[in-house]
Amino acid sequence: MLERLRTMLVKEFIQVFRDPRMRFLLFLVPAVQTVIFGYAVNTDVRHVATAVYDLDNSRESRELVARFVRSGYFDVTEYVSSDRRVRELVDRGNVKAVLRMNSGFARTLAAERSAPVQLVLDGTDSNTAAIVLSHAGRIAARYTEDLQAEQVAGMIGRQPRLGGVRLESRAWFNDNLESRNFYVPAVITNIVFIITMLLSSMAVVREKEIGTMEQIIVTPITKSEFILGKTIPFVLIGFIDVGLISAVAAFWFQVPMRGSIPLLFGATALFLMSSLGIGLLISTVSRTQQQAMMSAFFVIFPAMLLSGFAFPIENMPPAVQWLTYLNPIRYFLVIIRGIFLKGVGVDILWPQLSALAILGSIILFFAVQRFHKTLS
Repeated sequence: MLERLRTMLVKEFIQVFRDPRMRFLLFLVPAVQTVIFGYAVNTDVRHVATAVYDLDNSRESRELVARFVRSGYFDVTEYVSSDRRVRELVDRGNVKAVLRMNSGFARTLAAERSAPVQLVLDGTDSNTAAIVLSHAGRIAARYTEDLQAEQVAGMIGRQPRLGGVRLESRAWFNDNLESRNFYVPAVITNIVFIITMLLSSMAVVREKEIGTMEQIIVTPITKSEFILGKTIPFVLIGFIDVGLISAVAAFWFQVPMRGSIPLLFGATALFLMSSLGIGLLISTVSRTQQQAMMSAFFVIFPAMLLSGFAFPIENMPPAVQWLTYLNPIRYFLVIIRGIFLKGVGVDILWPQLSALAILGSIILFFAVQRFHKTLS
């Protein structure tokens, strides 16, 4: 049995690595994709292109603009002088925000009344607009506090000593709240899922398409040896990709790796049971490589969208939330983020590890059963 399995594995490795472009696609492309996605998938909002429409042009209005610039969140790219120019800049997408102060801004403040300031936002990107609005609100609130302190000091002749509550916050596991630390481990999950599932679904279909399946069946090799011979090379490729991409995440993007590396590879083994099982299942229902690829993409996109990678699962409708329990990416995302950022172990991650083991076993069981039936 071992000799037949070894022969099958040698055949598969030769078939996979015979083409130099395939080696490039399997090992270099995932690392390059991680670098690209690591820079591109970033929700931090800084240096927002901002136009200033200052109709007051007073010391107070200029001080408010200076505070926006000093915050690091806003870059003033243009001072405008008409409503028409404001609309033109926003319509063209040249600026994401316009800060407007009407004439009489300083006089209103001097009269100890609230002076309105308008912030026009490009709402086509609602998430960015909400974050920008939050930054602007904090800057305006801080400016108001300083003005009130100055007014009180002017009345009593000395700097007031006001009591109050001071919030001292600290974000565990991601001190600077960098979105890259959140997204890069998730990119590892998605890339490994796509590669291993596509490879396993295409490999078996390719044998059908080129007519070599019958030749393999008439050999002494058993069905179990055939399945193992087809899947073990992709398991090894999955492990190599996880190690390679994790190294890029840790050393290139400085994403902290606080957990156990053996646990990471153990969880990867459970995750690969699901991805390879889905690939095998697709291979049993497809007649050509084109059908297999289209079926794989039909699985990939919903799996990624319903994993919590980009959108919180808690915000989804209850029926969709139940559906996500069938998604292996959902569990592996929690595991890989827990290992990378929190450094937690099996005692914390056992629910997700158990779910992956159960889900992977069920998918793999049905895939093998279906595969046996197809071969028969």
